[in-house]
Amino acid sequence: LGFPPVIAADARLLILGSFPGEASLAAGHYYAHPRNLFWPILGELLGEPLIELPFEQRYEFVRVRRIAIWDVLSACRRAGSLDSSIRDARPNDFAILRGLAPRIERVLFNGQLAGRHAPRFAERGYDTVVLPSTSPAFAAMPAAAKLEGWRQALAPFL
Repeated sequence: LGFPPVIAADARLLILGSFPGEASLAAGHYYAHPRNLFWPILGELLGEPLIELPFEQRYEFVRVRRIAIWDVLSACRRAGSLDSSIRDARPNDFAILRGLAPRIERVLFNGQLAGRHAPRFAERGYDTVVLPSTSPAFAAMPAAAKLEGWRQALAPFL
């Protein structure tokens, strides 16, 4: 099973990954793999060294900045951490989103697998952006290019 959302009622931006990898599941936290660029990129954009903080402080910081974090999948079977290995995927219940955080305007998808769910969110009136994955498995794009893509998508919310 995946993790519950990191969310506050006044969130305006939702970042959706696919499903926690092995390192994250073992640690019990989102984006816990030491080479995943999620926290370094988000920290750079928010002007806070999030990677240096304990996870609960990271979560509190993003909630205060009206950013929510969740995954598109609530459960799946997967050998290893690659999205391409996901089987028997079960999506999260996104019908509860409007009740949890009715002010969400934009949904960012961390990678292509998560991005496959973008049309469902666009149909419901959310502005959607599929971003390059922060996963270390997606090494084809340099970190600087990933950062720039994320910067453009988050700019209206910073």
